[in-house]
Amino acid sequence: QVQLVESGGGLVQAGGSLRLTCAASGRYVSMYAMGWFRQAPGKEREFVAYISWNGGSTAYADSVNGRFTISRDNAKSTVYLQMNSLKPEDTAVYYCAAIRGSSRAPSQYDYWGQGTQVTVFS
Repeated sequence: QVQLVESGGGLVQAGGSLRLTCAASGRYVSMYAMGWFRQAPGKEREFVAYISWNGGSTAYADSVNGRFTISRDNAKSTVYLQMNSLKPEDTAVYYCAAIRGSSRAPSQYDYWGQGTQVTVFS
């Protein structure tokens, strides 16, 4: 069983930055790859970023590539999402999730956090 808790969301002006944190706990948590997803009102949950269990592989949605950076610190059981040059269309609830493999599909992930709200105003 893996527990995930996101933090770091908030209200930010367009062009600004935020860093989201996902604190993980549970057995073998460092062996899980992690993903960040987001869901805006009335829209489906969408993939944002992925990082392999050892941080050696990352992937990003086209919409955030070059602006967002995913990283992890297995010693602290923590995953980060650094978000720069934020746009109003980045407004959503952001979720971290854990997977024993690799995928961009939300349905493939085993564990989810409760989400953190990010609101970007122009």
